[in-house]
Amino acid sequence: MISTTLKRHYDPTFIISDEYKESLPDLQNGPASLIEGANVPIQQVGISDFKLPMKYPRPDGELITLETSVDGYVGLEAGKKGINMSRIIRRFYDFKDDIFHLNKLKDVLDLYIEELDVRSAYIRLSFNYPILQESLRSGLEGYQYYRVALEGTLTPNGKFRMFMHMDYEYSSACPCSYELAEHARESRGVAGIPHSQRSLATIKIELEEELFVEEVVEHCRTALMTETQVMVKREDEQAFAEMNAAYQKFVEDAARLLYEELNTDERIKDFVIRCVHEESLHSHDAVSRIYKGVPNGLR
Repeated sequence: MISTTLKRHYDPTFIISDEYKESLPDLQNGPASLIEGANVPIQQVGISDFKLPMKYPRPDGELITLETSVDGYVGLEAGKKGINMSRIIRRFYDFKDDIFHLNKLKDVLDLYIEELDVRSAYIRLSFNYPILQESLRSGLEGYQYYRVALEGTLTPNGKFRMFMHMDYEYSSACPCSYELAEHARESRGVAGIPHSQRSLATIKIELEEELFVEEVVEHCRTALMTETQVMVKREDEQAFAEMNAAYQKFVEDAARLLYEELNTDERIKDFVIRCVHEESLHSHDAVSRIYKGVPNGLR
């Protein structure tokens, strides 16, 4: 007979038997009669932001280990109470020593489908990716960090889709402000300083085949030309001022320049670009959003 008196005690010597494990309740995998609310499918169920160090390849063949935040989800069909959440982490840890790239995500998703008996799955790996940046004229070097996410989905019809997200910071000098400052100087001999601001391009691309982070960064640098700097001496600051004057841009220009550049890479199937100029003139931001326009594509 089981005692009805509860003990406030943790026993570190208690040994779990197979019989005891089998007796443990498992409400998540209970019958449909336990479902609360509408008995309908849930598109994503899982775990967000569990962290571990992971290895990624660089273009030169070297590896880099980065702290990575992982989101893993599966689709839950109607008639099922829930999923075993811990399997999202446990199954991902089967790959913890692997070298990760976009195609590797499919292996994880296939295992999720099998282990959790579902039809669709999603995973996202988020990290800050360092690339050594050389200053404009002084020869100094510093690490520029890029917020990056690799994303994979496996649809109910078995189609694998892979995406890369990246945030790219740049400077935007306003062409209108430049012309007005020049007008004041030429017409009245009055000094004026054109305004510029730190700006952010948030990019999501769907890929036909894999790309390195470095390649996407190079696309952004080629399109916009005015990436923010890490290590700066006086000669670099002067060079940056000259660069901003040479590559002035409205937020609309930035979006179209990125569109033009990304559209040249046949490995990129689709993309969405959102540019934000954090105005130094206004107390609000200027925003432009553009997508490639693929039928039934990203919006």
